[in-house]
Amino acid sequence: MALKHPDGPEIRQKDISIDPIFVQEGRTQIPRHEMSEDEMDPDLAYQIIHDELMLDGNARLNLATFVGTWMEPQAQKLASETYDKNMIDKDEYPATAEIEMRCVNILSRLWNSPDNDQATGCSTTGSSEACMLGALALKRRWQHKRKAEGKPTDKPNIVMGIDVQVCWEKFANYWDVEMRLVPMEGNRLHLSAEEAVKLCDENTIGVVAVLGVTFDGSYEPVKEICDALDDLQKRTGLDINVHVDGASGAMVAPFIDKDVVWDFRLPRVASINTSGHKYGLVYPGVGWIIWRDAAALPGDLIFWVNYLGSNMPTFALNFSRPGSQIILQYYNFLRLGIEGYTRVQSSLRDVAMTLAENISGLGPFELITKGDELPVFAFKLKDEIKNYTVFDVSDALRSRGWLVPAYTMPKNREDLAVLRIVVRQGFTHDLADMLIADMKRQLPNLEKQHMPMIDKDSGTSFHH
Repeated sequence: MALKHPDGPEIRQKDISIDPIFVQEGRTQIPRHEMSEDEMDPDLAYQIIHDELMLDGNARLNLATFVGTWMEPQAQKLASETYDKNMIDKDEYPATAEIEMRCVNILSRLWNSPDNDQATGCSTTGSSEACMLGALALKRRWQHKRKAEGKPTDKPNIVMGIDVQVCWEKFANYWDVEMRLVPMEGNRLHLSAEEAVKLCDENTIGVVAVLGVTFDGSYEPVKEICDALDDLQKRTGLDINVHVDGASGAMVAPFIDKDVVWDFRLPRVASINTSGHKYGLVYPGVGWIIWRDAAALPGDLIFWVNYLGSNMPTFALNFSRPGSQIILQYYNFLRLGIEGYTRVQSSLRDVAMTLAENISGLGPFELITKGDELPVFAFKLKDEIKNYTVFDVSDALRSRGWLVPAYTMPKNREDLAVLRIVVRQGFTHDLADMLIADMKRQLPNLEKQHMPMIDKDSGTSFHH
């Protein structure tokens, strides 16, 4: 979440002016950064906030975010009926607690856990928390093993590609773990098995493999990484587990990539996380972490809390939070089933691949990926285009309401600037055709430029 800090963006200091039609006697302005002394009419409070939120972008035209922006009316009704439930209070809300455990069991089976009758896992606020819980379990297991061998535990490291989401940097920083990042190189834009193994040693608590890289939508080769770690163990005795960051891909691959082996079928995979609010098709606020079995989650990380008359196990970075998103996740599991999720994810991939092909056909663009793994793809300008940049393209599309992020790739490929499109539930072939029409409308203006107007420093670059 955003942090208010003196070094952050400058904030508006003026008071909020009230529309004359809503003015109450003696009150034309209200303070912006402090509480007012008096109460306010509820309709006026609503109108002030409603009007300010009009400045937000249209969620359906936001092709930057992976986070769900559409659910069915029945799901919205359930959300309004359950937003007041505190999911941590299992004693007061036993039905919500039961539904959470059903979701854990469903995901455990979906990801082929060998211990799915006694599934071990929990809901979280999102994949960031889930990743940190998975990594904490890896670190604690490594510590126990090292202590049992009489070896020091002061220099843990974790291996991953430089393409990982920022939550992994937070984990390494907050819990004093050395982050060993494999940079991009040439056409290799994510972690490879060979490069991962090179960075492993006796202090490696685990390797993170990403099923659905945010930069371009590709799957990292989880099975190849596990096979390479098997070979490393044979040669050196080092036994290193894998955490699969399936924030997006863990809710895509089980339905439309059944031939891809990435989950608990691989004995080296200790834990998997996903975001329910991404391709789990739920509104923001829910993630999941599943361990392959109870042994993969050290017992000394679990707190037994006596809360409102019930003694319950908890492993989380926060406590009270709403139960509505858990209810919505279960709604989708119940409503869609395997067939429905397969249909939805297949449709999203079809939209992504068709849109990628149509963008490639416009002339100035070259595909980096084509949406055939996650329904996400990245593309660049052809090398001969010198008079405008991907940042100019992004800005031009923003003038039509589209949010299409432009950014440079990380270390060793900072020379590669791309645009990325995320196809989510609610983004149809019709909307894709509208995007193509707007790109065709904007390209002639861009081609008239004599030189780039926006670069990576002056443009708006963002990605999730």
